[in-house]
Formats: sequence, C-alpha cells, structure tokens
Amino acid sequence: MLQRFKDETYLIVALLVALLAYVFEESLLHGGRSVAMISTAVLVLVIVLASVRVAHHAEVLAEKVGDPYGTMILTLSAVLVEVVILGIMMSHEPSPTLVRDTIYAAVMLDLNGILGLAALMGGLRHGEQPYNDDSARTYSVMILTAMGVSMVVPEFIPQEDWRLYSAFTIGAMLLLYAVFLRMQVGAHSYFFSYSYPEKRRRNEHSASAVASGSVGASIAMLGVGVVIIGALAEVMSQTMKVSLAGTGAPPILAALLVAAIAAAPEILTALRAALANRMQAVVNIALGASLSTVILTVPIMEALALYSGQPFQMAMTPVQTTMVLITIIVAAINLNDGETNAIEGMTHFVLFATFIMLSLIGL
Repeated sequence: MLQRFKDETYLIVALLVALLAYVFEESLLHGGRSVAMISTAVLVLVIVLASVRVAHHAEVLAEKVGDPYGTMILTLSAVLVEVVILGIMMSHEPSPTLVRDTIYAAVMLDLNGILGLAALMGGLRHGEQPYNDDSARTYSVMILTAMGVSMVVPEFIPQEDWRLYSAFTIGAMLLLYAVFLRMQVGAHSYFFSYSYPEKRRRNEHSASAVASGSVGASIAMLGVGVVIIGALAEVMSQTMKVSLAGTGAPPILAALLVAAIAAAPEILTALRAALANRMQAVVNIALGASLSTVILTVPIMEALALYSGQPFQMAMTPVQTTMVLITIIVAAINLNDGETNAIEGMTHFVLFATFIMLSLIGL
C-alpha cells in the first residue's frame, strides 16, 4: 500500500494542489497579475505532472494489449485530457477560435514537434530508422481529409447553414473514425505495426512491465487522473484569463498551452521510443495523435456548439492552412520509404520553429 502511494506521488500532489486552488481561488484571482501568472505557471506544471501519470497508466494498458491497440490508448488518453481542458475553458470564456487554434496547434506540435524532434534525435543516434510505411500513408491521407472537411471547407459555408454543415461534420468525422478503427484493430492492423529483430526481448520486457502494474488499477487511476486534471484546469482557466488580460499576448497562446499540456506525455514517450530505435511507435504516436485530435475533438466540440447555439470559427486562417498543407506534403514525402533519418527530422523541426515564430507575432 505504501508503495502504491509512492508510485502515485504526482497524482496525490495534483489532488492537494487542486484542493488548495479551490480554497484560495478568490485570493489567486484578486491578488494582482503577478499572483495570477505565478498561479497559472504552477497549475500548468502540476497538470503536466498529472498528465504524465495518466500517460503511464495508459502505457500499462498499452503494454497489455500491444500494438496497434497500445498507441491508440495513448493517443486517446491525450485527446481526452485535451477535450476536458477545452470544454472547461470554453464554459468560462467562450472563444470562437479557441477550438480551431487548439486543433491546429496540436497538429503542428504532433507532426512537426514530436515527429521532427524524435526523428532528429533517433537519426543522430541510430542513422536510418525503419517503420511500416503503410501506417504513415494511411494516417497522412486521413489527416488531410479530416482537416479539409472540418477546418478548410467551413470557410465557404454560408452563416445560415452552419448548423446543417456542423451536423454533417459530426457524422463525417465519426464515420471516418469508425472505418479507421476497424482497419486499425481488424484485418489491416498490420499497417500499424513493425516487427523488430529484438522483438522477443522487447516482449519479455513488456511482460514484466505489465506484471508490475495492475490493469484494473491503471484504468481506475487513469479516470481519477483525468478528473483531477479537469479540476485543476477549472482554476487555471480563470487565473490565465487574469494574467493575460491587457498584455497583448498572441491569441493563439491559450490554444498552444492546451495542446502542449495534452501532448507532454506523448512527447516523452515518443522520444524514448526514438532513442530505443522504435520509430514505428513514434509514427503511431505523432500521426495517430494528430488524427485523433481532429477526428474526435471536432465532433465533440461541434456537438457542444449545436447544443449551445453558438458556432465556433472552425475555418483556418490562410497562414494556418498554408502551414498545414506544407506540413502534410513534407510528411508525405519524408514518410514514403519506410525509413526516417536526421535530415527528415530537421525539416519537420524547422517547420515547428516556424509555427512558433508565426504564433509569437500573432499569425
């Protein structure tokens, strides 16, 4: 029992911070901008630590079921955290562009940040790293389709028809995900896996990892972790609003923060996989997270818009559309031969740096 509490230190700390935040919420919100900024930074750090622990429990489940189910659980847990934080922030201060900007930031972070840094570091250590190119092609075409339908076409939809197209978007995303899920766990599951020479040794390690963690306990703690993250996000959304008021901060900053919090565990997992010469896991995490973010977040938030009667601005700006198209084209070229290297990683990382620069200047 004592060991269990020790293992869950991050979640225990997060729970205590959440309780303290609720008790002293008024003081945090009315103590001035400096207090609000410090509070926001502390809450973000604690949310990231809790997210890391949530990802650990997702990894225990992932090891139990193996690929491709494993990486699917990891990406779905990240999307769940993202949707919870987004929903809470939108309930406090509705922003017509927050959902769009968060999805855009998440795709840039996943495809250019995670994939770029992992391929760069893995390439510098191992040279060319193999993976199943069927997975990359499948992910890429579905990301392009999902973003085109939900975040490009809306620019041309008349305002009076937004409810009709919103309902269509929900149906289209769910249909895409249903077919994709059937492929990923059914007859085409081999698209998303790769047989490494050291597979037996890895399986032995996986078995020991599973043995050390109870699946039932991981499911329970994963749920508890998401609830705690939601409680922390409730206060963070308020302190962040106070700390950014009147500062002239770029509008996309809040969206980038949400995307970074949700992706933090994925970044750590992907980097560990790249350094261990497991590029298939990196491809599944980076591209799978991008696809899951679009294909699951969009219908949930569109349903919320229909329920509230307040539409979101889902159409990307010209700069965002250009960056997404460049990213997907570069990914399609880089990921068409079944091997990544440091040069390919650097191209994506430069695109990620460009995205950060554009965000800082408000584009």
